[in-house]
Amino acid sequence: MEYKDYYKILGVDKTASKDEIKKQYRKLARKYHPDVNAKDSEAAKKFAEISEAHEVLGDDEKRKKYDTLGKDWQRYQQTGGAGDFDWSRYASRGDGGNRSYTYYEGDWDDIFGEGGFSDFFNSIFGGGFSTGFGKPKGRRRNVASPGQDIHAELPITLEEAYTGTVKVIALDGQSMRISLKPGLKDGQTLRLGGKGSPGANGGPKGDLYITIRIDPHPLYRREGDNLFMETSVSVYKAMLGGDQDVRTLSGTFKLKIPPGTQNGTMFRLKGRGFPVYGKKGIKGDLLVKVFITIPEHLSEQEKGLVKKLAALRR
Repeated sequence: MEYKDYYKILGVDKTASKDEIKKQYRKLARKYHPDVNAKDSEAAKKFAEISEAHEVLGDDEKRKKYDTLGKDWQRYQQTGGAGDFDWSRYASRGDGGNRSYTYYEGDWDDIFGEGGFSDFFNSIFGGGFSTGFGKPKGRRRNVASPGQDIHAELPITLEEAYTGTVKVIALDGQSMRISLKPGLKDGQTLRLGGKGSPGANGGPKGDLYITIRIDPHPLYRREGDNLFMETSVSVYKAMLGGDQDVRTLSGTFKLKIPPGTQNGTMFRLKGRGFPVYGKKGIKGDLLVKVFITIPEHLSEQEKGLVKKLAALRR
């Protein structure tokens, strides 16, 4: 009989805690659940394997018995596997003790064959043990299963992403308030544990995944945690220098324009950009690009002064 490495099947260490085993099982169960992979027979088999592994490792008594078997099996392999392994020392003589259940509305016989669990499990823990996997006693139990995850998108403005906000969304006829921290990025996904669809037969709820979509802004462009904007400066201020009022998401401030500033000059203002998500008080930079405006419809007197200036520059 083939030995089954339940730790390897679940992808956990042999020192994993009960909570770690449960968490990993739920993760894999949602991924390979037959209801999600209706046309994938391999996913159904994988789901059956991880369910069997969790049935053993999630139960203290079964895990203790299995770990004892595992140590003897390892020694048996190390000695070259001479002779047959004595399975009778571990074979179940009862109905398996306390029962826990895994829910699946399909027919487990299509996955495991008649009898539900694998031969390895039945030999060690008893073929009469009922988990709702198959129909060893002529019927199948529908028992607890985690609910499906829900995925949704939430549009917000750049200002809301900058300051943080509270949004109210409707889900299954109920309103839910969601508090958003400053610094959210477009496409960022938030996970709300236990806010998904209800589980079957008392099972835990799934999770709610919300993907943030930030509307484009007419004045500001964001790259990572930096903000980009443009400001128009008169030719006179560009030549002589002066203060320029700049309106940003955090308010208006004065930008010092040095004398002789050229068209297209980029000013970097440290710490005046976008908030860094999850890091209170830390911001990226604000980059301001200057465009010089040329006056139109000059008077004759203005034209004369410009000519004098041009002559002096020559």
